This record gives sequence, structure tokens and C-alpha cells, in this order.
Amino acid sequence: MSKKAFIFDLDGVIVDTAKYHFLAWRKLANSMGFDFTHEQNEQLKGVSRVKSLEKILAWGNKSVSEDEFNKLMVQKNEDYLTYIEKMDAQEILPDVAKTLDFLKEKEQHIALGSASKNARMILEKVNLLEKFDVLVDGNDVANAKPNPEVFLNAAKQLQANPKDCIVFEDAVAGIQAANNAGMVSIGIGDKNTLHEANYVFKNFTEITTDFLSQLIDK
Repeated sequence: MSKKAFIFDLDGVIVDTAKYHFLAWRKLANSMGFDFTHEQNEQLKGVSRVKSLEKILAWGNKSVSEDEFNKLMVQKNEDYLTYIEKMDAQEILPDVAKTLDFLKEKEQHIALGSASKNARMILEKVNLLEKFDVLVDGNDVANAKPNPEVFLNAAKQLQANPKDCIVFEDAVAGIQAANNAGMVSIGIGDKNTLHEANYVFKNFTEITTDFLSQLIDK
């Protein structure tokens, strides 16, 4: 059996932490006197905390000093952490655990490739940490997706050739990063939004073990 490397994004792929980012950003926006919508939150998917805050301040027509900007970033992260503190295994998205178990059983490499700086803590909370051979998160990379650094870093640590890597992503920037790395890209979410991916599924319940076996044997 051939050995491939399966690289998973975290937010929106393994767990849905977008809702917690939304609550924390909305709290910040409200504290400054304006609102923050779910549509705006969608535009922040896969975007760094700095860039996200820049966008939110622009939407609210606010300008702040560098010092205040840094304080707002810390505040947002602290609020976000209080939400994820309460996470447990119920937060794992449907059939993700089943997919990980199947890949483990087939002795495939499994890695995390996420921009989140809280990835390790979240995987611990939902009891999935031991399923991953390698973790590459926001603490390990300098360049945000669509730069392929996060995925190339994971491949390197697994000693895998990029063409033997399969990436699961829910954000356009993440799909572009996988494509830029020369990897197989699998979009999790909306077909129209993620049309640049090699394959798109609404969620992991649509991904069969036959499909995974075909990826392994390719």
C-alpha cells in the first residue's frame, strides 16, 4: 500500500471555531459602538488576526493607535479563549473522527496545517491530538495562506513529497495554498466558493472510505 500524507486545516474542517471567532469579534465591535455581521465574519475565514482587525476597524470607520490596536488584538484573543476553553469532543464536525480513524488504520501520515495559534489546545480539548503525527500551526509559520508555507512545512516534517499530500480545507485561501504547494486539494463546504479545489464535498459525511482508498492508491 502506498503511503500518502493527509493534511487537515482546523477551523471549519475538524471543528467549527468560526462561531467563537464571530462572538469575540462582535463583542469587540459592539464595545466600539458598531455591529459585526455573520456575512462579514465569512470574509475573515483563513485571514490572520491582524488583517481581520484591520478589516473590522475599516467596516466600523474607526482608526486607533498602534498601542490600542495591539490591546484590541489581545482582548479579542482572550475572549475567544474563554469560548474555546469550554470545547469538548461534541464539537468535532460530523464523520471527521471516522475519516481520521480510517486513515490511521491504513497507516497513512496525518498532519494539521492551520493558521490558528490555539490549534494544539483545541485538539487536546476535543481529544484528537494523538491522531496527528505532525502539527504545524500559526506559531510555526511566517506567511499566511495562500502562501503554501504551512502545508510545505507539514510535508517536510512528514518527509513526504508534496505531490503525495492531500489537503482538506474550507477556505479559498487554503485551497489556493494547497494548489500552490502542488498538492491535491479537497474543499469542505460550498462547491461554488471552493471551485478551485480538485474535489469539493459539503462535509465529511459525503467522503466515502472508497474515495479515501482511491486517494491512497493513486
